Amino acid sequence: MTSTEEAAPPRAGTASAAKPGRRLPINPRQSGIFVAFALIVVLFEVLTGGALLEPQNISNIIVQNSYVLILAVGMMLVIISGHIDLSAGSLVAVTGAVAAVLMVDLQVPWPLAVLATLGVGAAVGAWQGYWVAYFGIPAFIVTLAGMLVFRALSLTVLGNQGIGPFPDAIRTLSNGFTGGYLGNVGLGPLGGADLFSLLAGVATVAGIAVTRWRQRIARLGYGQQVDPYPLFLLKIAAAGILVLAIVVQLARFRNLPWVLILLAVLVLGYSLVAGRSVFGRHVYAIGGNLQAATLSGVKVKAVTFWVFVNMGVLAALAGVIFAGRLNQAGPTAGINFELDAIAAAFIGGAAVQGGVGRIVGAITGGLIMAVINNGMSLIGAPSEQVMLVKGLVLLAAVAYDVWTKRRAGVAART
Repeated sequence: MTSTEEAAPPRAGTASAAKPGRRLPINPRQSGIFVAFALIVVLFEVLTGGALLEPQNISNIIVQNSYVLILAVGMMLVIISGHIDLSAGSLVAVTGAVAAVLMVDLQVPWPLAVLATLGVGAAVGAWQGYWVAYFGIPAFIVTLAGMLVFRALSLTVLGNQGIGPFPDAIRTLSNGFTGGYLGNVGLGPLGGADLFSLLAGVATVAGIAVTRWRQRIARLGYGQQVDPYPLFLLKIAAAGILVLAIVVQLARFRNLPWVLILLAVLVLGYSLVAGRSVFGRHVYAIGGNLQAATLSGVKVKAVTFWVFVNMGVLAALAGVIFAGRLNQAGPTAGINFELDAIAAAFIGGAAVQGGVGRIVGAITGGLIMAVINNGMSLIGAPSEQVMLVKGLVLLAAVAYDVWTKRRAGVAART
């Protein structure tokens, strides 16, 4: 695992557990990404003259990048386990083609078609997971081959033309918004906003606060180091203000996008899996120290296999969302999506060697890429400048990870 990142926890009831001292126990690898995200948002808000945080633009950022964020969730688990997946973008294309054939050509009801498409994604993930986990071929090679094979399959199925249109339910999931179930409420100078969306935002903030409080109590119970109360409350307040600010803007536009609700469910579910389940702990153990995990009885091959199955399912879900957004499945769909997902994971705090990373970090990294894309588009920057900035941000994120790891190693030896 990643025990070198933090100092050994003090015993329960000691002064260091209750009073961490002058030095704030902040993990720069985890906290730096949120500071960077805030600075990037402020920068582009200034450069765009306030257009970045307009209600419609915030909605566009979420909807237009939802499929990359879905891929980033799965990619984070793959990278934590010490592997990489280069086939995700091509898998988005081929599963979108499968969904189109089922829904449009064969007229299969959309719920069954979506389940079948997710099953295809799981089967493809199992195929790749077998070669990586049980046959011993490096994931880089297996997924590079998959990138070529799946792109060829999508071209074979779709030819030079796409298949569409998709059913209304799929388009609503990809582009639609929740209804005004409780009507609107006035917000003074901000105008009217959807009450249901506002209540959902308040409930989310309350959930964050309760979850963080319970985590703090649990860590104190185990004698682990925790943030001092002022810093603890400041973090919760900052998270709450950010969530409410976004929700208010969305509620002023067209309520909550359905893909945002889907992403929230995925983030919550996968955060629990990664942080609370035996499977999640085994994924971290494999990426942190493969030999130690094997000697500890972790079923390395099975865990690796299921990590790739999960990646296949999420890629299929992203394929359905992307095809529904465009209202057709195209042979060129998903190009470079895997690179954006990988970049989101590394920018979000994943370690190059594996064993480190959080689902929330992957989403934050993906949003950083989305803000850069959107902000530079708003100021009229050419595509080559966008690629330049994204490349430099990725390099800086990985360099920061290496630097913090070296600092931790030096501190451990002194």
